Amino acid sequence: MPAPGRRPSRPTVSGRLPDFPWDHLAAHAARARAHPDGLVDLSVGTPVDPTPAVVQRALAEAADSPGYPTTLGRADTRQACLDWLARRHGVTGLGLDGVLPVIGSKELIGSLALHLGLGAGDLIAYPELAYPTYEVGAALAGARAVARDSLTSFGPEVPALLWLNSPSNPTGRVLPPEHLKKVVDWCRERGTILVSDECYLECAWETTPVSVLHPSVCGGSSEGILAVHSLSKRSNLAGYRCAFVAGDPALVGELLAVRKNLGLQMPGPQQAAMIAALDDDEHVREQHARYAARRARLREALERAGFRIDHSEASLYLWAARQVDGADEDCWDTVSWLADRGILAAPGTFYGRAGSGHVRVAFTATDERIDAAVKRLA
Repeated sequence: MPAPGRRPSRPTVSGRLPDFPWDHLAAHAARARAHPDGLVDLSVGTPVDPTPAVVQRALAEAADSPGYPTTLGRADTRQACLDWLARRHGVTGLGLDGVLPVIGSKELIGSLALHLGLGAGDLIAYPELAYPTYEVGAALAGARAVARDSLTSFGPEVPALLWLNSPSNPTGRVLPPEHLKKVVDWCRERGTILVSDECYLECAWETTPVSVLHPSVCGGSSEGILAVHSLSKRSNLAGYRCAFVAGDPALVGELLAVRKNLGLQMPGPQQAAMIAALDDDEHVREQHARYAARRARLREALERAGFRIDHSEASLYLWAARQVDGADEDCWDTVSWLADRGILAAPGTFYGRAGSGHVRVAFTATDERIDAAVKRLA
């Protein structure tokens, strides 16, 4: 028993969660910022181009929103999600009970394991090179976390939840449909919940990614599967926090029940904006063309400067390794080399030990900043 008047000790946030990786970039960022022509920040994939006019109009027209929204979301919001999945990605067979709007995909990813009732004794698996929030979500739930790419590496151990991420952040790798189907079958045989983070599905350059909910992958059934989608990247809506999760109605229902109690509700004006963004394909084509041009210029400049680009067939990043004496340079040395030129990139170890020889270079900066980076790399 604690002494009278003393509160029992508990783990601090720093003790419960992994370090926030970007805190470790501060010194390099300061050095890059001191460049005479200013900083070129390619470390975070944040959109910089205008939010589409059609979306801004929808938000303004829905600005009079005095009542509480529902956690479930408007029926027309959910229908817009289903229509988009069918029109753009061939996903069919879902009803309104199989989709739920959420307040940004990161919040969902970080809380999903906890909200599905996972905890101590449960194993959560995610890719060996992965978005750090998968591990954060496992830690918040008190579950064990393991980074694994091979299904055979689990042996008799069965994860309660398995994360997929295709196209990948950070590598831009796209998993082929036959591999996705193998993962679906493996998870169903073992009762493992499969959650696919598909936030970069429309940011593809050299291949066509397929959703885990496509009938060719899931056999026309969403049982045991959830897919996470975001409008931040495709529609420049990072500031609106618009995303949704779709899949197995039973799993969506579990999330909904918890989120009702927590009051996690997407505001009505954002839902109107989300509908407008999902219904309009033209702004997506225009933004895709902008990113394609920036990607091409930056990739060529990196390769001329002695970098090798691996994977990167999709997403908003180039997964780059700098060659020194015929070997891949340590990622932090590469970060330092770039910082000396006023360019900030993310070290590969932010995403797992397997990233020690790579940096993640975003091409979401403005044309002017991309051109500045190209000039400095030359």
